[in-house]
Amino acid sequence: MILKNGSQIADILLNDGVIVYVTDTVWGLGCLPNSEKAVKKIYEIKKREAQKPLILMSNEVYSLLEYVKPIPKIGQRLIKKYFPGALTVVTDKSEKTPDYITSGKGTVGIRVPDNEVFRQICEIVPGHVLATTSANLSHQPSAICYEQACENMSNLADLVIEDYGYTAKGLESTVVGVMNEELRIFRQGAIEIDI
Repeated sequence: MILKNGSQIADILLNDGVIVYVTDTVWGLGCLPNSEKAVKKIYEIKKREAQKPLILMSNEVYSLLEYVKPIPKIGQRLIKKYFPGALTVVTDKSEKTPDYITSGKGTVGIRVPDNEVFRQICEIVPGHVLATTSANLSHQPSAICYEQACENMSNLADLVIEDYGYTAKGLESTVVGVMNEELRIFRQGAIEIDI
């Protein structure tokens, strides 16, 4: 499949816009990480608490590595095993990751979804990375299909991108913190990890 409106998507993102898209888990709401204006818009759209950080997602792990400090070996093993897939790894951020994405915290979550539509969106934007969260209002259920994403976001986000038949499974990613050589599970999601 080829995205029909690639230039429109790139144009929206480069002009501080926010987009909604399918991933392998639930629908996402995202923007370019260097656009503070767009990140603020995401918080306003979702009515999201300021202390809840966004995560960074890409179509390839290499694009995410510059946003984090060297990942401990235990985290590298998780990435090799589960990326692309429904795992978010939280680790120490580098200076490239703005504080407005991480709510001032010293860590950031990174993920590579296993979804063709999302992969193609990343291909067309500079840096291939989006600052992202789920496409729903805070404390409401996550959108798991195009219709729900439109219902949640159509008058709020700049564009809801069709799913081209690539559906979300409906279960959020598992979130694992990698601190030194220790793992901490923040959320058990689609991937079962025993530590």
